[in-house]
Amino acid sequence: MATKTNETIIELKSITKRYGLGDTESFALHNFDLTVKRGEFIMIMGPSGCGKTTLLNIIGLLDKATIGEYKLVGKSVDRISARKKAQFRANEIGFIFQSFNLIPNLTVIDNVTMPLVYSGVHKTRRLKMADKILERFQLREREYYFPSQLSGGQQQRVAIARSLISNPSIILADEPTGNLDSRSSHIIMEELKDIHSLGNTIIMVTHNPSLTTYATRVINMLDGEIDTDIKTVADRDLPKPDDAEKVAVRILKKKSETKVEEAKDTPKIASKKRSAKVNKVVKKSAQKSTKTKVKTKDNKKTTINIKEQK
Repeated sequence: MATKTNETIIELKSITKRYGLGDTESFALHNFDLTVKRGEFIMIMGPSGCGKTTLLNIIGLLDKATIGEYKLVGKSVDRISARKKAQFRANEIGFIFQSFNLIPNLTVIDNVTMPLVYSGVHKTRRLKMADKILERFQLREREYYFPSQLSGGQQQRVAIARSLISNPSIILADEPTGNLDSRSSHIIMEELKDIHSLGNTIIMVTHNPSLTTYATRVINMLDGEIDTDIKTVADRDLPKPDDAEKVAVRILKKKSETKVEEAKDTPKIASKKRSAKVNKVVKKSAQKSTKTKVKTKDNKKTTINIKEQK
């Protein structure tokens, strides 16, 4: 997914979302147009019922527009199979819902690792990654609590940690700080700021105008349409995605830790280590078989020659 340029990643054209028929007909979105560049941090504001959440659900492939065209990374969503949509949601989109949506009979750490379970990550690595991200959200001591044992603010922080653990390139957030105190809100917004600086695209709904200082673009909605659209950062100045390393490694490591430590957990490095180990074993086996073969021919003299070569 990563690229060196801030190309268009999301494109909505004349999107309309209609509910009901006849006299009961209503519109959540009406002829809605939106183009999102990779690396933007968009804040969407507006009164309740103006279509903000519906917009996020359509972008996140959780809902479908009644009329209009939605292109995701240049491809029409209508031409993407249901399986690929599910795969894209699992690997590339991180959801932060207004309600926590935690599984009540799972512990905090198990809730956070759920996206990694669906991605096939090994259990030991899942737990290690969850432990790291919970530490950064100051929830490490509550890893084995159940959601019912946490405050509302703590449950929201667990939900946010869960949304970030799978290394999403797009983060959709519906009032992520709505149930948090000012200190916890600051922690969450700083985390989102760090993730955005790595080139990730963030689209966030909020009613708090003070949070717009984190955004590169502020959109105000009214009656299912865009009322105002203000860019505070030019497209050329948006952060570029980094091809050199996985974002998940970056966000789960503290800034003081080295890049060598970051590389230890990457599958690519582990694969190289395994290959090197296999090559070493094969080489030793070849040396042993050669030495034994020569010994049968000229035991004493040949053994001395082999030692000299070494």
